Amino acid sequence: MKQIQMFLLLAVLIFAVTTLGQETKSAADASGPTVSTSGRAPGAVLRDCPQCPEMVVIPAGSFTMGSSAEEKSWAASHGGSMYAVADEAPQHPVSLPSFALGKYDVTRGEYAAFVRETRYPPGDGCGRGRAIFKWEKDPKLTWENPGHAQTDRDPVVCVSWQDARAYIAWLNRKAHAGGAASANGPYRLPSEAEWEYAARAGTTTKFYWGDDDAAAPVHAWFNANSGCEKVEGLFCDHGQTHPVGAKPPNAFGLYDMAGNVWQWTEDCYDNNYAGTPADGRANETPSSDVHANDSQGKCLRVDRGGSWMFPAWLLRPATRERNPADFRAVIMGFRVARNLP
Repeated sequence: MKQIQMFLLLAVLIFAVTTLGQETKSAADASGPTVSTSGRAPGAVLRDCPQCPEMVVIPAGSFTMGSSAEEKSWAASHGGSMYAVADEAPQHPVSLPSFALGKYDVTRGEYAAFVRETRYPPGDGCGRGRAIFKWEKDPKLTWENPGHAQTDRDPVVCVSWQDARAYIAWLNRKAHAGGAASANGPYRLPSEAEWEYAARAGTTTKFYWGDDDAAAPVHAWFNANSGCEKVEGLFCDHGQTHPVGAKPPNAFGLYDMAGNVWQWTEDCYDNNYAGTPADGRANETPSSDVHANDSQGKCLRVDRGGSWMFPAWLLRPATRERNPADFRAVIMGFRVARNLP
């Protein structure tokens, strides 16, 4: 009799545990989709510390980098010139591993946290207006005072390629819990190929939203909707940045990949893609063309994306620009990339 009672008690206990497990699993299933425990699921958002930028996991993939002859002809007839877009060639296939890219441009607030901790200096000025194209800087302008009002959610401007690298070194020290930061990251500037791949987000059209530049005001901040006055080609009076994330993201979940501010990449500039890496790595080889280097013979660094001051034809993912590594301007910002384990 006692054996029967023990058997029944054990059966009840097993049933209760099984039922509880099923209820727990059902509750977990109902709470939302399962996220990869590796943190590498495409579209997943990563953040290493409260002051660190949000990072979006970009899937591995392949794409055709550069613009077609038809696209270059279109840009030349919509405010550009064939000379201005000649460096978007030759089109070539690039295959990239998965990586993470900033969900937004680095904001003024995020950069301020870096400056507070490190006492990093503001530099020797910042370019504005027509002085930008002479690589001149107004010593009164800095990232704290770029000449127009900003919130902490606006993209930081008046930061050079060197300033961006200093911010990234600080992030890497945080990622290594105060220890010696690795020279290889995990944080870094994106390569030019990574940037274009992420900006296109699987599209092959002129813009990441399609081929129609008339839709640009919906998707980007540029000279038609940023307070610009007296627009003349690439110049305008007044105008300013806007808080990140105010326009819709692209298909990868990235904001402001077109317009608002130009974004530094890691690459040395060359006037074509011949010989550049096909695996997504940055081009670190200075060009043999003296016009692709600065006055000291150092390579100009590529920046991408267009800005609040520039016209719509420059909002294309294929658009390339370049500036000296020590140059700062009110149209220049950056976003960071991150290696994945």
